[in-house]
Amino acid sequence: MIDKISTGLLWDAFKHLRSWLANLARASDQRKQESIAALRKVITAARETAVYMRYLEGGKQDHKMESHLAVLWTDLGFALADLNLNKLAKRCQITGKQWASPDHYDPSFIKKADISLERMESLAKAILNEIK
Repeated sequence: MIDKISTGLLWDAFKHLRSWLANLARASDQRKQESIAALRKVITAARETAVYMRYLEGGKQDHKMESHLAVLWTDLGFALADLNLNKLAKRCQITGKQWASPDHYDPSFIKKADISLERMESLAKAILNEIK
């Protein structure tokens, strides 16, 4: 049979539970802030990419910028995957690969992947609205 639980032991268990719950709340707040930051970076990346694409329309190509965009979108994909924002993460990974190696994917795959900058930005904004 279970012996009586001492008040001291009960108090220690309560303090531990309270501390655990406080840490859980802090982790949730931190995860929310990380999600907000990553989603805002998607919007910023979409706009930076749009500016570069206008630059390309002038017939000027900048391999350094394309390398930057490849890394930017790939890093965003990893950050979003870590936050379990997987659909947007996958699109960012595809976009990063597309900037790194434009001939890697079949054009029909790119169309099906729906990685337009407008779509990426609207998804990020929609998720931001859900989080806030």
